[in-house]
Amino acid sequence: MCDSGESKRQQFGNRNLTDKSQVFEHNAWDNAEWGAEQEDEAKKKVETNAANKVSESRRDELENEASSNWDSFYSIHQNRFFKDRHWLFTEFPEILTTTEQNRIARSHSNLHTRILETGCGVGNTIMPLLETISDPRVFIYGCDFSETAVNFVKTLDTYDTKRCLVFHSDLTDQTAATPIETNSVDIILMLFVLSSVSPSKMSAFVASAAKYLSPGGRLLFRDYGRYDMAQLRFGSGKCISDNFYVRGDGTRAYFFETKEVDDLMSGAGLVEVRSHVDRRLQVNRIKRLKMYRVWVQAVYEKPAESKDN
Repeated sequence: MCDSGESKRQQFGNRNLTDKSQVFEHNAWDNAEWGAEQEDEAKKKVETNAANKVSESRRDELENEASSNWDSFYSIHQNRFFKDRHWLFTEFPEILTTTEQNRIARSHSNLHTRILETGCGVGNTIMPLLETISDPRVFIYGCDFSETAVNFVKTLDTYDTKRCLVFHSDLTDQTAATPIETNSVDIILMLFVLSSVSPSKMSAFVASAAKYLSPGGRLLFRDYGRYDMAQLRFGSGKCISDNFYVRGDGTRAYFFETKEVDDLMSGAGLVEVRSHVDRRLQVNRIKRLKMYRVWVQAVYEKPAESKDN
């Protein structure tokens, strides 16, 4: 089922840096290679900064206030912080191919495709989906554990209740009720949301999402990877637990390895279709700065014979 070979990676970009003297000729380079020395330096920096962890009481406080901290974040920034994710259809072409295949195969259905975004925030994914997919028989759900974010999406002019529904929900609570039936969603988007969840609750989050996926449906994942620039920028006293950090505003971030993601997904009964560590070199040509970004990107599928109770 896995097709993670080099021949399947064309959607991740093809601008490769072959001549290091030209590094500042473009703003970004794909498939940035890391040498052993660079990786060792990153590992040592993470280990040094992780030596001084937050206190147990602070860790518990951050967990208890996780939702309210994101409420505060969105109250301040609204939709001005994150950019709309127009890269979705390049990185995950199955969004459009699935909707087109379902349009033909389910031509007599009132709704032929259902999409769920977990951690929808203020609509930076949902709005590009609505703009790009005009078919009224594609319905998009979005949930977030920040009620402030959900309420903001509902105020947008482009929010159309005939085509989408956003709701407040904490997927780490597997007993929480939602308006979605189990085994009914064709595509689940899990983009930069799992990293905000406490590692002890990640398996519950993934299991809650996976139960809504229909047999044969796919979960599309993208999130922070180990030794990403953002991880290396965290200073001493910001580490909650290994590879899990707190930002200045109280929101949190985890940095994954592919095996961790695979273990979480397989634990929820999903099978890997492809997985990739997306390493990119971004540059500031004015300041002559190099910034190494690392993201984990993967696609998982619920086996066709699978059916949740």
